[in-house]
Amino acid sequence: MLIIAHRGARSTHPENTLSAIQAALDIGCQAIEIDVHEHDGQFWVIHDKWLNRTTDHIGKLHWLSSEKLKKVKIAKTESIPTLIEVLQLIDGKCALNIEVKGIQHFDLLYHHLDFALTQCHFRLGQLVISSFNHDWLKQIKDEQPQWILGALTASKGIDKAAFAAQLGAISINLDLDIIDEDYVQHAKELGLSVFVYTVNQPEDWQWLSDIGVDGVFCDCPANAIALYPQPSSFLWQ
Repeated sequence: MLIIAHRGARSTHPENTLSAIQAALDIGCQAIEIDVHEHDGQFWVIHDKWLNRTTDHIGKLHWLSSEKLKKVKIAKTESIPTLIEVLQLIDGKCALNIEVKGIQHFDLLYHHLDFALTQCHFRLGQLVISSFNHDWLKQIKDEQPQWILGALTASKGIDKAAFAAQLGAISINLDLDIIDEDYVQHAKELGLSVFVYTVNQPEDWQWLSDIGVDGVFCDCPANAIALYPQPSSFLWQ
């Protein structure tokens, strides 16, 4: 079962920071998940659109210029990284799940993905774009179908996993609170991989592995890797 470092090694380092990502690399993670918001010509690696929870600043990300955002601090010492900085740090050493939480210009996203392939030693199969906004995923698939997609959801609709297959996604990424064996089996019948968030307890890891889940997003990846040795490399497809 693949262990995906959720926002980097979040249990030991500030989430979505370069130090959290480096820590995940250091412990042998073969996949890392980050969140991005587009603003002022950059993709900023941060989960919330508000800065209050994770930084020393109060207010919305979009209220500050790029110059001012680089002065905002996380845990007193770190800056909010850009997607370019994360791509350069990882440099193709592992797979990357980029969860898009805010976007205005899809061409800018495609530029970053091309940068990953041409300048940062990523292979196409190491990059997956995920989102809860399925309109965005459909637009990406329509405009540049070569990019790999993961469809996020926190619900189990009457169509189960069919929406993800219709989007052309390779996986359905499910909330732990709504997953069951029936959901996993339906996804597998449609040729989808199944990844579950956010899973930090050994009992849950074992249950999910038993019902055929392909991987979990985990805040404490070192603990999970100790129980589930990882492959030497990983491609989303």
